[in-house]
Amino acid sequence: MATEAPVEATEIPPVAAAESVEKQPHKLERKWTFWFDNQSKPKQGAAWGSSLRKAYTFETVEEFWSLYDQIFKPSKLTVNADFHLFKAGIEPKWEDPECANGGKWTATSSRKANLETMWLETLMALVGEQFDESEDICGVVASVRRSQDKLSLWTKTATNEAAQMGIGRKWKEIIDTEKISYSFHDDSKRERSAKSRYTV
Repeated sequence: MATEAPVEATEIPPVAAAESVEKQPHKLERKWTFWFDNQSKPKQGAAWGSSLRKAYTFETVEEFWSLYDQIFKPSKLTVNADFHLFKAGIEPKWEDPECANGGKWTATSSRKANLETMWLETLMALVGEQFDESEDICGVVASVRRSQDKLSLWTKTATNEAAQMGIGRKWKEIIDTEKISYSFHDDSKRERSAKSRYTV
């Protein structure tokens, strides 16, 4: 009966060498910041945005997934709370210079699971730079409300219809929804229910 020749130790790659190769983090195109806002118990006379808190700024794929998996899911929010993901350096407020002349695309959902999916798909599209007009995008807001949840994609230049329509069409495809509409921040400042300027 034939016996197999013993394998020499030099033919087996040392495990220690494989483990010593450090994993390099996967840098994103830009830094992003998660924000949190809980308006469920506003203090009397408190200005809008007074409960807005900067949570964490990240710049790698690994940081993004760690934060998303542990904290930033809309299903973890109470009613009247919001999660925001904005480019680092931009505050999720109309008054921020990057947002002042902008507006937002809005999608609504009556199912929490649907909001969660749309939120994740939007986050991945933003950090993965999937929009051709990504320079015009400020960030996204997930708003949990009693009657209907909302997801809003904020942009910089509301009057640039071509850019807004390009962003809107792409976002609608990403979140796989029937209809989204765009309103100008200026209109929203004047009227609680601002009319839609663009629809896809």
